[in-house]
Amino acid sequence: MSLSGMTGFGRAEGALGAWSWAVEARSVNGRNLEVRFRGPPGFEGLERAAREGAQARFQRGQLNISLQAKRAEGAGAVRLNLEQLDRYLAAGEAYVTAGKAAPPTLDGLLSLRGVIEADAAAEGPETMADLEAVMAVAIAQALDGLAQARALEGAQLAIVLAGQVHRIAELTDAAKGYGAEQPGAIKARFEKRMKELAGDAASEDRIVQEAAAMAVKADVREELDRLAGHVAAARALLTADAAVGRRLDFLTQEFMREANTLCSKSALSALTAVGLDLKAVIEQFREQVQNVE
Repeated sequence: MSLSGMTGFGRAEGALGAWSWAVEARSVNGRNLEVRFRGPPGFEGLERAAREGAQARFQRGQLNISLQAKRAEGAGAVRLNLEQLDRYLAAGEAYVTAGKAAPPTLDGLLSLRGVIEADAAAEGPETMADLEAVMAVAIAQALDGLAQARALEGAQLAIVLAGQVHRIAELTDAAKGYGAEQPGAIKARFEKRMKELAGDAASEDRIVQEAAAMAVKADVREELDRLAGHVAAARALLTADAAVGRRLDFLTQEFMREANTLCSKSALSALTAVGLDLKAVIEQFREQVQNVE
């Protein structure tokens, strides 16, 4: 699989006999996979098909799958589930008696899940099974459409992310040049300061020794090497055949860690400017990574 986003929409429609239906599948960003299904009374068994279909196609995102079905007027019957209705009434009786809730209305009761059901006896068991089977196919088609939309978003994200990784690589290369200038700049600055304070008493050996110690502390080669390694890892993830959103998110934290250290060690204004540019690009990269599955 190529890079996939987490935002998209899919729709499928179908009909069988007197029944017609439409399925819509939508998804937005999410740290994990969350699936919510809403269907008509009497077809609760389709929730399993919706969840299993989503789990087979996606690893992250908040998915909402809705199935709307209707039957031609006069083509069949529905059944009032009195047992379910009594359970709802019993559950709410104490709240109504205590004045914590208003008495239920008929239209409110009839809208509760499981109160009105398609009359399976009137349909016949074979007909209901056939209906659920073809509706499950429509759910799969809607999920396929959603997957295509997320793949399209992923292709667009891949272009943006690759450009940002390329910019991080460019800035890392620029930082290498300034990093090589740091020891000389530190020595010159320290020597000037020592001569201001000690005059001719400032020993050249002492200046070299102290400047060398300061240069070791300000050495940014390790950070630059790690940044280059992270660039290579990011490029590999952007072409990986897997869901890489979590790994890219972790890699973004590592990018920022090295950029922060680079800025804290900088002894040159030019290197600091590069470090700040790096942090800005990494933050933009982080924002886009949040959209990757």
